[in-house]
Amino acid sequence: AYKKIYKEFHAVQSTLMCSSKYNFSPRFNIRYFSTTCSNSNKQSPKKSDSENSNKKPDENGDIKSVLTKLSMWLILLYVTLIALKYQIEMYSNSEPAASVSWNEFVYDMLNKGEVEAIVVNPTIDHVIIVVHDGAIIKGRRSLYKRYHMAVPNIENFEEKLRKVEKNLGIKAGQGVQVIYERKIEYIASIIRLVLIALITAIAFSFVRKRFSFKPFEIISQMKQAKFTLVEPLMGKGKGVRFGDVAGLKEAKIEVMEFVDYLKKPERYKLLGAKIPQGKKLNSENIILSSGVLLLGPPGCGKTLLAKAVATEASVPFLSMNGSEFIEVFGGLGAARVRHLFKEAKKRAPSIIYIDEIDAIGKKRSESSLGIGDRESERTLNQLLVEMDGMIAKENVIILASTNRAEVLDKALLRPGRFDRHILIDLPTLEERQQIFETHLKKISLEDEPSKYSRYLAFLTPGFSGADIANVCNEAALHAARDKKKQVDSNDLTYAIDRTIGGLTKRNNPLTPSTKRIVAYHEAGHALVGWLMEHTDALLKVTIVPRTNLKLGFTQYTESDQKLYSKEQLFERMCMTLGGRVAEYVTFDKISTGAENDLKTVTKTAYLQVQQFGMSPAVGLVSFDEHTNTKKKPYSKKLANLMDAEVRRIIGEAYERTRQLLLDNKDKLDTLAEALLKKETLSYNDVEKLIGPPPYGKKRLVEPAEFENSDPARESPSVEREPAE
Repeated sequence: AYKKIYKEFHAVQSTLMCSSKYNFSPRFNIRYFSTTCSNSNKQSPKKSDSENSNKKPDENGDIKSVLTKLSMWLILLYVTLIALKYQIEMYSNSEPAASVSWNEFVYDMLNKGEVEAIVVNPTIDHVIIVVHDGAIIKGRRSLYKRYHMAVPNIENFEEKLRKVEKNLGIKAGQGVQVIYERKIEYIASIIRLVLIALITAIAFSFVRKRFSFKPFEIISQMKQAKFTLVEPLMGKGKGVRFGDVAGLKEAKIEVMEFVDYLKKPERYKLLGAKIPQGKKLNSENIILSSGVLLLGPPGCGKTLLAKAVATEASVPFLSMNGSEFIEVFGGLGAARVRHLFKEAKKRAPSIIYIDEIDAIGKKRSESSLGIGDRESERTLNQLLVEMDGMIAKENVIILASTNRAEVLDKALLRPGRFDRHILIDLPTLEERQQIFETHLKKISLEDEPSKYSRYLAFLTPGFSGADIANVCNEAALHAARDKKKQVDSNDLTYAIDRTIGGLTKRNNPLTPSTKRIVAYHEAGHALVGWLMEHTDALLKVTIVPRTNLKLGFTQYTESDQKLYSKEQLFERMCMTLGGRVAEYVTFDKISTGAENDLKTVTKTAYLQVQQFGMSPAVGLVSFDEHTNTKKKPYSKKLANLMDAEVRRIIGEAYERTRQLLLDNKDKLDTLAEALLKKETLSYNDVEKLIGPPPYGKKRLVEPAEFENSDPARESPSVEREPAE
């Protein structure tokens, strides 16, 4: 065998040497070779001897190296194939065998003396039965020399065999010979493993050379922060400037201080200023503030303000979402934080912006509940270390935003990390007007944006900047569906109605009885709010079914009031109960339409009792409404007392509302009948029907400069022509 392998090796080597003149494709890193050496003796007409002698030494060295490796691979493959061949021959030379059961073995073989020996291998659960030459089994000459028989318990096989022989009358010492052998059948498994490893190695080598596959680079890339970089010298930033951000006057002033520091740091250093929690080191070096945290509800302009900073700062701006730090693999979040700050320090002065920082800045618990919690805490710890270690020469500012400030860790909020917390709340009336003017300039209007913005701002209390942008976009879409060339007031009021209540449901009209109940329900809300003193002005009441607010709704002009007295809250509860009471007073029965009203009233009553200290029986105490602990900070007796007080307050509000509607039953009927006819009533319509409010005219913007300012009324029988 050794001589044979030696001869084959020399044959392969000579073949490779003969083919060394060929140029092989570097794309696949495979050297193809000829099976004959006659090509080496031929002269190529295109190449002279001088060209062959001028071959570069490094090319010859590369070819020899590749050929050497290829020859080694071929030799290894050849040896493996020879071993596999011998293994196959060994199995092919083995005698064929058949399988028999225990009963066939006992009665057809052992009982008739046809068994010569039994071969037992303790490592497997079957035995080999060797029969005599010319054995007769079941009346026929046996075709096999060996038979296989499955044995459940191989250890007790011989003992069981001897008992059977004794029962068959075979004397001791004359029984069948049992031969034990431990045949190791691992050669085939080893060969299979070697072949699999060989094929895997060849495939891995091919893929690595073909596609430059480097597994360690993948791990390194996963540790890198996937931030968005805005270079001031390479582009126009995010295209948003501070002038494009309507409202947010105070927030812009505070943020612009940091931007101005990065633009002109000499002016601040000359005065020895600290921004704002810095510590002066000398006349030129100061510790810069770690960062600014933008807080507020969703859609109020936090991210928009950050985009303006990216454009106005004139320094590199690195932006990344909080959720992009966390991955399944442990340690990647902390590694990405380190990489992000490393890149920011390289580009200093610079700004790092982390959007939705609550994804990595949640409060750390004493005991982690899972792998995700531990990974989040490691990421937060790394962020805290990086923020605390920033010094003046690095000139890096952290800007972050979140709408869940209550879940952030205290260590993240302390001075030295986020020194300034800027609250960006829902826009006021004046700010809504500015936002409307900004977005109305982007669409084609019949008149100037200033003619619409004031009234639209009154119609949208509680709207965020994102909601206002959506209203303007919906108005443009509505005008396009109606094939208009410009957006008018009807399109704008339609867009507000759709944003508040959703689309109108004309394809599913209400039955007359249901429509009458809804009309009295909404008329009850409107009338109670109209007759009471501490309620907001009515904007509109409608019974047109919509997708969001079900069967109808009543809209009021919410004021920017921050403090409420006990009487004001009580009258608001009465106004909320007006629909339920109107149903009972008119039809002497109630429906399920007041579910949301009851939830609102219950919540308001509990706030008065539990948090505002407005219940004389409970006293001047305040308990958090949202508590995660099962153990309450008050006794069961006090809890029962608070429940009783809530029922008392709601009962008094219900009785006050009932008496008010009974005294003004004629006005209730007038409003309900008008709703059944027109489906939508405005402030002016209600005033014409039942007169002005008894406590003076409500605070309402005059629509004198807003032509056709009444809400767009759509007749149920008219269908809009679809846009082409």
